[in-house]
Amino acid sequence: MAPTRLADSGNTASGRSGSGDSDSARFGLADSSECVFGGDNIKSTPWSLQRILLDQLWEQATGKDVKVAVIDTGVDKSNKQLTGAVAGGRSYVGGSGTQDLEGHGTRVAGIIAARPYKGTGFVGIAKDADILSYRYTGGEGEKGQGNAGTMADAIGDAVADGAKIINISSDTQNKQDDDTLRGAVESAVSKGALIIAAAGNDGADGKLAKTYPAAYDGVLAVAASDRNDERAPFSQAGDFVDVAAPGVSMVSTVPLGGQCTADGTSFAAPYVAGVAALLKQKYPEWNAAQIATRIEETAQRPGRKPNPFIGWGVVDPVAALTDESEPGESPEPDPPVAAGSGTRVIPMAVTMGESEAERERRVAIYVLGTGLALALVVAGGGVAVRDWRSRRGESTGRFGSAGRAASAGRSGSSVSGVGR
Repeated sequence: MAPTRLADSGNTASGRSGSGDSDSARFGLADSSECVFGGDNIKSTPWSLQRILLDQLWEQATGKDVKVAVIDTGVDKSNKQLTGAVAGGRSYVGGSGTQDLEGHGTRVAGIIAARPYKGTGFVGIAKDADILSYRYTGGEGEKGQGNAGTMADAIGDAVADGAKIINISSDTQNKQDDDTLRGAVESAVSKGALIIAAAGNDGADGKLAKTYPAAYDGVLAVAASDRNDERAPFSQAGDFVDVAAPGVSMVSTVPLGGQCTADGTSFAAPYVAGVAALLKQKYPEWNAAQIATRIEETAQRPGRKPNPFIGWGVVDPVAALTDESEPGESPEPDPPVAAGSGTRVIPMAVTMGESEAERERRVAIYVLGTGLALALVVAGGGVAVRDWRSRRGESTGRFGSAGRAASAGRSGSSVSGVGR
């Protein structure tokens, strides 16, 4: 099959022109590079994997038999690194859960569970985990556009299908806290699911804001870090941020085969979801709060307490898997250093500025139907479209109390072939 090439930012991904509606999503590359679907593999090992000892990590767990839900644009299992990883799928907007014309969900799934493949150094963190794909939205040019209702439906189905880890790399625009979405999250959390969500990419101005669903109670909110373990300048800051993970120059799988590189908290969240899957295999008796706590307590901390930029710190997968202590239900600050002990505590620097190149990056925005708008949190090198410089402060996020029953109100969406 001939490769499919995404056009530059002036065109749509499908080659069709936009509708002319200022609220309709347009998809293309956000910078001068190109991403080829069905193209070549990247031979070298990505920096995000070089920072950990994979052999040591996989001695502890590989994610085997752990179901991880990816609520996104679908996952294309024709990529050979995902063929054996995708265990089923549902769609709420037509097509199937294993269809992904946009490529976003396929990248997310690859970071979690891409299988080792000859000729590339890229592999998923949880290389034996099972991916369940929930296509809650389609790309531009497709008939089906999702909304908060389709995302809520997907969350409910993921729990019913046995997913204990749920990755959501999208957030709402306009700081909207949607009742239906909140209810679905509360229900999932009350039933033992760990939801991991991207914090969003509107952080270049340094202002604190919430993004949803990341800021709901019970959700592990993930910011993006760079090669220096500092906050990526685009990553949204706020007191809801729990941890950070690599989100810059992230290599992952794309539809039809091959790999591409992109930035965004969209790709930091699945890095953490992969670690969560490893912990779930190693400690099947642990609940969601214990898994989240272990990830937070073993992160590379910037200080005694969390900060609004990288939370408790940058995730350390090997430390999370090799720490043999029993985690509690929530992380604890490090003990204070006694006066006169001779020990200096030097906080990790937090990058607040942005380079000229970073100012030119864009965020892929999906406007979903007539309901709540949702944004796929990708920065630069990725897909669509609105200049994030004009969107500052428009994204929000985190879950309500886990004990309340959901009132999500199923939307009657079409469903295709998920194995339960």
